[in-house]
Amino acid sequence: MSERHSRRARTPFLPAAILKMYFEKTNMMTPFNVLSRRPSGKRFRLFFAALFAGALATHAAIPSVEKLLPDDTLIMVTAPDFGKLHEIYKTSPQTQLWNDPAMKPFKDKFLSKLKEEFVQPLERELGVRLDDYLNLPQGQLTFAVTQNGWLAGNEQPPGLLLLLDARDKSDQLKTNLATLRKNWVAANKRIQMQKIRDIEFSILPLSGDDVPKTLKKFFPQPDESNDQADEGETKKAAAKNVLVFGQFESLLIVGNSTKAVEKIAIRLTGGATPVLGDLAAYEANRLALFRDAPLYGWVNAKAFVDLLIQSQKQSGNDQAEGADPFPVFSPARIVTAVGLGGVKTVAFNFQNSNEGSSCQFFVGVPEASRQGLFKILGTEAKESGPPAFVPADVMKFQRWRIDGQKAWATLEKVAGDISPQALNSLNFLLDTANTNAMEQNPGFDVRKNLIGNLGDDMISYEKAPRGDTLAELSSPPSLFLLGSPHPEQLAAALKSILVFLGQQAGTPSERDFLGRKIYSVPFPPMMGGKTLNYTASGGYVALTTDTSMLEEFLRSTDSQQKKLRETPGLTEAAQRVGGSSGTLFGYENQAETTRAALEILRKTFGTVTNTNLAPGVPAFVVPSAASAFKEWVDFSLLPPFDKIAKYFSFTVYSGSANVDGLTFRAFAPAPPQLRK
Repeated sequence: MSERHSRRARTPFLPAAILKMYFEKTNMMTPFNVLSRRPSGKRFRLFFAALFAGALATHAAIPSVEKLLPDDTLIMVTAPDFGKLHEIYKTSPQTQLWNDPAMKPFKDKFLSKLKEEFVQPLERELGVRLDDYLNLPQGQLTFAVTQNGWLAGNEQPPGLLLLLDARDKSDQLKTNLATLRKNWVAANKRIQMQKIRDIEFSILPLSGDDVPKTLKKFFPQPDESNDQADEGETKKAAAKNVLVFGQFESLLIVGNSTKAVEKIAIRLTGGATPVLGDLAAYEANRLALFRDAPLYGWVNAKAFVDLLIQSQKQSGNDQAEGADPFPVFSPARIVTAVGLGGVKTVAFNFQNSNEGSSCQFFVGVPEASRQGLFKILGTEAKESGPPAFVPADVMKFQRWRIDGQKAWATLEKVAGDISPQALNSLNFLLDTANTNAMEQNPGFDVRKNLIGNLGDDMISYEKAPRGDTLAELSSPPSLFLLGSPHPEQLAAALKSILVFLGQQAGTPSERDFLGRKIYSVPFPPMMGGKTLNYTASGGYVALTTDTSMLEEFLRSTDSQQKKLRETPGLTEAAQRVGGSSGTLFGYENQAETTRAALEILRKTFGTVTNTNLAPGVPAFVVPSAASAFKEWVDFSLLPPFDKIAKYFSFTVYSGSANVDGLTFRAFAPAPPQLRK
């Protein structure tokens, strides 16, 4: 294996040897002598072939990620050709939306604030121009986390790596790195130069004081003031943080330790060392998912789980059963119980075409080692597309084909594997519900009447909000259907349980509608204060807090309304995610969900606080102060949705299982008005 890798590493330089050999055979010192001596046609063709090969050798391609990263890689995300990915980004519906004239007021204010309050101050502190760095990625761009001697709980951090191939901008990369070194020295910062495998690296010690003030402002650092009790130890720990960077030809190599970058340097300089591509688990994922993908990622899940379990055993955190009536659950036990111990790898890819964009997510959990939650998800394939009663105007649709009885049995086993106390608590809740239900129905048995009537079908769908108030936008009408072999018995069992839950709010009621009995159970304010309505029909128990949704469902057999399954393009899109015969299928009308989301943002924009900036907007992606956020992003400047509706279509997604693992796929067709 070592010899094979060594030959691979030297291959790019082989054409140069061929060219040299040709000159020696023909007694020529330079290419100009070839032309002056008017070589024969055969020699002429051979010369230019060798000349072309030599030119390629001069600009040899940087090895691919699986030939560069070490075999102890834990996480890897890469764009093998960043230029290609950037072209996809420039033509995507999202970028076209951002550049639409209707977005100009919103866009201009955001970019102006971004430049004024973030980019320019950061450039002044670093002494650089960010534009000089943004155009550097031309080839491979990879981020990776390696084990690098790390074990969960010890002081050795995992290795962090960034690999950036600048290709024809290698001279600019070299200039930028020299500027960084110069500015660092000018700021009286220590810098050490060290050659690793004949590649010169710069080593910069880092501490909290070295983080630019601009970054601290928007991304607050952990408070170091609590370490004053042992100041010497704190400084010693901080000194371990370093930034290591260097350049090999057109490749920028950045890491958090010399040990992490050394393995990359060995591969680049022709040395032999085990690499990511040597792992059979990675190679299987690469062949199935990564070829021709402009963006993909991989996780060595088994290595992570093994490290966690090993660290728990070393720390002695695995508690003996029954040792404590209120035990602290062991993370290692939880990992094993839920089934993570059977997961080998996790991988994803992104693909794009004129028809749309897709993403595939794969969990490598072989059928033989599947347990816990993964056993629930890895059920046999069944029809999971929209039934005929689902109307075309739904905003969201989702259907899971999970066997309810088997799922409950698995959940009980998971609870027992985590802790006997956890299983006892679950049984206590069931017994309490059963006892209270028997007061109304003496023959009631929660396991027989409720769990024993669960089927293998769960459907939910949601319609657009009925109005434009914040309450209506936040709670659109929805319906949940629970499949059952005996839906009337399941509905009666639910009545016995739900009457107990809602007995403090009001009296449950029943009414007839189209020959079906509708049950209504009001809940107290602490449980939302709404009334749950449900009925049994067509092999399902339908539940909702919106009575009109329930009545529409009961009328669906006689209705002539359009059906979701008849939506133009839906069948073709479903084929892009493996069809609608699996364990999961879903649909989302992005136009309607985006319309509602924008309305919510407009209505809540003036009331955001530090802890609730806006619905669906994570606090870590915006300035920490609400006032700064409001200055940057002014949702009132967004255009009416109808002006930008052409950039939105719908998405479909699916889930399926085979002997190798679980696969989740999503596909977003290109909006009709944007298709070439």
